[in-house]
Amino acid sequence: MDRRGFLRTSAGAAVGMTVLSGLDAGTAFASPTTVADDVLSQKYPFVLPPLGYAENAVEPAVDAQTMSIHHDKHHATYVTNLNKALETQSALQGKTLRELLSGLATLPDGVRNAVRNNGGGHANHALYWGLLAPNGAKAPSGALAAAIMRDFGSVAACTAALKAAGLGQFGSGWSWLVRDGGGKLSVRGSANQDTPLTDGQRPVVGVDVWEHAYYLKYQNRRTDYLDAVLGALNWDAAGAAYA
Repeated sequence: MDRRGFLRTSAGAAVGMTVLSGLDAGTAFASPTTVADDVLSQKYPFVLPPLGYAENAVEPAVDAQTMSIHHDKHHATYVTNLNKALETQSALQGKTLRELLSGLATLPDGVRNAVRNNGGGHANHALYWGLLAPNGAKAPSGALAAAIMRDFGSVAACTAALKAAGLGQFGSGWSWLVRDGGGKLSVRGSANQDTPLTDGQRPVVGVDVWEHAYYLKYQNRRTDYLDAVLGALNWDAAGAAYA
């Protein structure tokens, strides 16, 4: 982690954030394009990874203030509350986040919704930050590009479907490009912090359409936000998620 990221996450600890001091040597986060899988492999106690790039690095698509609040407060709160939900659940503490979310229906009633909301929020945001990481490919390539052409006909058709799903999501939620077990791609929405992992699908692209993701800059103009974020996607991160 660079000095900027360390100071930012350490400052957050003073207000209750769960930070990198809980990591062991084998779970360091190397790159924002691979952090989503690192997070899915986490076990209790869960930790907030650093953003991995400057808060203003995605401007003008996402402004620095929104990025700071979104990562350092919203995402951090999901991590804190997920840990609180599992602190007395010794039988679940050995499960990875992926196992918890994919097996959500098997969890005890008293903890299921907390894992759904906060575990989903942790996983969803880990992917989202990588998809916004600067300096990545601006178009898909390799296996992902071939799958998009096969299942949508063009990258433009795929991004148009992602935008439509984001605009069509009533209230808070996400727009997703997902792959099934056979590699087929499709676009869907989800409410709140629900994740496609629970339905046996692999998230490839996830765009946050909660108001806290865009309201400071775009107010009620969700369509402008979606255009900006979809235009700034790091397709290297999406390719890693697809693979």
